[in-house]
Amino acid sequence: MEPTSTTIAVWADRLNKTYRTGFWLNRKVESLKDCSIAIPTGETFGLLGPNGAGKTTLLKILLGLVSPTSGRASILGRSIGDQGVRQQVGYLPENPYFYDYLTGWEFLEFMAQLFEIPRSQRSQRIMQLLEWVGLSAKSAKNKQMRQYSKGMLQRVGMAQALIGNPEVIFLDEPMSGLDPLGRYQMREIILALKAQGKTIFFNSHILNDVEAICDRVAILAQGELLCTGSLDELLGTSDCYHVSGHGGETTALQSVLSDLDRSGETWQGTPNGELSETIAAIGAAGGTVINVRSARPSLEDFFLKQLRDRGLNVSR
Repeated sequence: MEPTSTTIAVWADRLNKTYRTGFWLNRKVESLKDCSIAIPTGETFGLLGPNGAGKTTLLKILLGLVSPTSGRASILGRSIGDQGVRQQVGYLPENPYFYDYLTGWEFLEFMAQLFEIPRSQRSQRIMQLLEWVGLSAKSAKNKQMRQYSKGMLQRVGMAQALIGNPEVIFLDEPMSGLDPLGRYQMREIILALKAQGKTIFFNSHILNDVEAICDRVAILAQGELLCTGSLDELLGTSDCYHVSGHGGETTALQSVLSDLDRSGETWQGTPNGELSETIAAIGAAGGTVINVRSARPSLEDFFLKQLRDRGLNVSR
């Protein structure tokens, strides 16, 4: 049943999308198969999947840019394609393309007009967004976008996605083309939006960013959703740790680490008790801790396992 309450910001029920290909359009390709999701208001939702999984197709259907072959979907309680909800939606495509001969400032002014932002507020809003995405006002005003780097275009794209102060924001590979500093700044922007209670639908190949940002994630492969849940639901909530280090007296280490595996001066094992007490005991035994990591699998390990279980050829 389609939700009428805005407590569910993004909803899809058994979405299917089939394309016809070939010279005679006589071959069918299923891009999405019975895809259903429900994203509560204020949630940051990450969609993972290999290239060609159907991630962008799903996003474009939800935005009303592509029509589904079958199934239903809504945003903020309104059917996709409803003109009234588009004022409350922001979108950053994976490869944003803008009119090359406009400056960034001119483009954002044009977008502000489309969102009916009063003339008296436009400059202040644009300055605020440029500062937020890390693009100088001088570059935005004086350089045409044909002179922008991929990273600069990505920053302008993020600014235009936020120009109307949307309630729901769709981000398709928002870290694409950014250097490490740019990625950090983009993560900070997304976390700030999350703190404001915005609903964020986030496609990405960068699993570390997804793990750091998202409340829930889903894995899409060959058009089908394999799993959906929070990181704790998917990866487990183990409080166990693996500790590795070097040096120290073996008998003393064995008293605080189970499954001690030692090779020369280096060793690894699992703490028998509290982590802080174990580290202190290792130091007292003359050992040095090099690394401590959670015993639960990483999101990358979980993601690759899901693809392998699906029969996809995955190499590391």
